[in-house]
Amino acid sequence: MNEQVKTLRDSAAVRWTVLLFLAGAMFCSYIFMDILSPIKDLMQSTRGWDSTAFGTMQGSETFLNVFVFFLIFAGIILDKMGVRFTAVLSGAVMLIGATINWYAVTEGFQGSALDTWFTNNLNYIPGFDELGISPFYKGMPSSAKFAAVGFMIFGCGVEMAGITVSRGIVKWFKGREMALAMGSEMALARLGVATCMIFSPVIAKFGGHIDISRSVAFGVILLLIALIMFCVYFFMDKKLDAQTGEAEEKDDPFKISDLGKILTSSGFWLVALLCVLYYSAIFPFQKYAVNMLQCNLTFTDVDPNSFWAGNTVTVIQYIIMLVVAAAAFASNFSKKKSMKYGLLMLAVVALVVFCYMGYMRQSAETVFAVFPLLAVGITPILGNYVDHKGKAATMLILGSLLLIACHLTFAFVLPAFKGNAVGGIFIAYLTILVLGASFSLVPASLWPSVPKLVDAKIIGSAYAMIFWIQNIGLWLFPLLIGKILDKTNPQLVADLQNGVITAEEAAVSYDYTAPLVMLASLGVAALILGFVLKAVDKKKGYGLELPNIQK
Repeated sequence: MNEQVKTLRDSAAVRWTVLLFLAGAMFCSYIFMDILSPIKDLMQSTRGWDSTAFGTMQGSETFLNVFVFFLIFAGIILDKMGVRFTAVLSGAVMLIGATINWYAVTEGFQGSALDTWFTNNLNYIPGFDELGISPFYKGMPSSAKFAAVGFMIFGCGVEMAGITVSRGIVKWFKGREMALAMGSEMALARLGVATCMIFSPVIAKFGGHIDISRSVAFGVILLLIALIMFCVYFFMDKKLDAQTGEAEEKDDPFKISDLGKILTSSGFWLVALLCVLYYSAIFPFQKYAVNMLQCNLTFTDVDPNSFWAGNTVTVIQYIIMLVVAAAAFASNFSKKKSMKYGLLMLAVVALVVFCYMGYMRQSAETVFAVFPLLAVGITPILGNYVDHKGKAATMLILGSLLLIACHLTFAFVLPAFKGNAVGGIFIAYLTILVLGASFSLVPASLWPSVPKLVDAKIIGSAYAMIFWIQNIGLWLFPLLIGKILDKTNPQLVADLQNGVITAEEAAVSYDYTAPLVMLASLGVAALILGFVLKAVDKKKGYGLELPNIQK
């Protein structure tokens, strides 16, 4: 408490304010990343996107990062140009891509010259088609193709932002509460998932007229705000460097040989593979989670004139969600026991009210909106524990076990409750909360471990390599889920093509068992790698089980 404040970084208030700007920008990007997820059924009924088209478009987000190696270049840009330049650049790229994505789903695109061009082109891409990695295919709706182009550009920006924010947190928090900061950033950013789940369908259906482009426009506006936040961070970071005398650009130029130092580390590869398995089991699932719930739960129509069908309840439920998140998060920093437990009690009561409102609204998107709420409360606890006690590798093993249990519950237990209005939603809420909690183990334990594995000079490139490997999974698994859904539901696809059922009926009638078992298998692989990582750490002394803050 008596520590003399010499720079902005030494002030707890300032460095946590910096974190707030970085987390706020990522919050906005997370909203746009899943803006179409809760309205997959509307994309099928209004734009003709079947599961394959939807999955191909969603997987396109990481296409340029993986196959054009943009993330590797992003890491080089970050190491060479510094955090603040790369932050502003990533914000601008996200905004450009999102704007293209928005136009692709507007009525203005339908029947335009662009619509005609995309219908007649990009149906075959030499090389990519033969390898089975093309982001387009013959018969793919033109709006999905053009949206994919925008999503690719957005994906370059959002992944660049991800490695930049991680590097920025290391810069401002190294030697301090770094795991707590990284865990808190991700917990706050993930509120974006709940935000888009709650508001995207409401905005699309506002006024009784369905217009999916309104939801995407909402996301575009938020990305403009994200760019402004990165600009504010730019000036704060520049002032810090002026105080410390540090140069934003590195004295040593980037060398390809630097990557060799990363790639020859067994610990790095284990962390990278764990990351791709974790994220592939979560992020692609988020894109289909609402539709999965629509297919596995029994919802009844709400009286359109009732309170539960109006827009007012949306705002009230969102406010209650913020109360849950704020109270749970703040309880981690309260020194008085009475205040701490009081905030926890408030969070629990508000969470119960939030879940009750989701049940009364009878909509899958409001049920899945609970996903990040438990994570917001426990991620700072986990981060604080890793900072002071360690055990990062052990936490990854625990996260894998929870991941497996949740996906198997969705695959086999939840469908058994179809027709049970209360029991099904109770199982869904409990499993979604635990899944969100398991995912919170990743930022709290995995990301702060990276600086222990590589030199500080090339940490930006190390994060870029991990994100690149992670992006392979984020490209592949949304596409796989979509294809598996169509392949394992042949009767449904045939009935839709033959006009036996409508697109609206088909969109909520899929059997999700096979994709969920595939995601659970990723958790099994992560569990095995978690044990291997723990053994390697013990042998080579990386210090992954040691606390970040050394006394």
